[in-house]
Amino acid sequence: MNLDKGSQTADTALESCQSCAKEPVIEEGCIPDVTEVDIRKQYLVENPVNKEAFYDLKQYAPCRLGIGKAGARYKTDPSLQFRAAHSAAQDAVFSDVDQKFIDDMGLFSVQTQCGDKDTYLTRPDLGRKLSDEAVKTVKEKCQMHPQVQVYVSDGLSSAAVAANIGDVLPAIEQGLKSYGIQMGTPFFVKYGRVGAMDEISEITGADVTCVLIGERPGLITAESMSAYIAYKATVGMPEARRTVVSNIHKAGTIPAEAGAHIADVIKKILDNKASGTDLKL
Repeated sequence: MNLDKGSQTADTALESCQSCAKEPVIEEGCIPDVTEVDIRKQYLVENPVNKEAFYDLKQYAPCRLGIGKAGARYKTDPSLQFRAAHSAAQDAVFSDVDQKFIDDMGLFSVQTQCGDKDTYLTRPDLGRKLSDEAVKTVKEKCQMHPQVQVYVSDGLSSAAVAANIGDVLPAIEQGLKSYGIQMGTPFFVKYGRVGAMDEISEITGADVTCVLIGERPGLITAESMSAYIAYKATVGMPEARRTVVSNIHKAGTIPAEAGAHIADVIKKILDNKASGTDLKL
């Protein structure tokens, strides 16, 4: 047995490992942010039969079409984009809206009967009812019997509130003002469901109540918001009496444009004294 030869081989391997350890593992530069990719412009299928037709189809919605595969697996970019979108959706649901943001928007804050996020997610019924303290605060701080009561709620996406309210709410206020429509005192409801607007309508006595609320996030966007609007809403009324403006986000209905449209819809609701399926737009 040649021990010298074995020792030389081991020494060579050790030198090789030490040499590798000295080499930089990560090259200089920035790793591209996969969340910044516009998947409507991304087409990863190799040798497609009709790339133009597929590309045109992708322009109608930011869906994961034509992402290609590496063997039986997804390619690296689509896989990372999917995981990033899933993480963003989870963050949107489980995080809270920053109180400083609420304060900067000039909104006072109240809470439903949900004491925490877990209760909010597991007890939707409590998210439709204001706490006793919230009822008292709304009565003290809000103008009573306005033509329109607009308020903001986190819903299932705090990210939607942070991304859109700064543009949507001022646009609604400006639009209503241009129509000569009186708007009540806006505020923020934490852990709110859509149905909370019914109790708020009864408390304030508003002709029209509008809630701007974060929608359940998906894998396309975690920042989608909707406006639910109702004429003389009451607790226990049918869901069909609500008018909805949905898909408000930067890749959907642009927030500022959505605000102007919501103001138009509110005017039509006031003119017709009806909302939801009773309203003929």
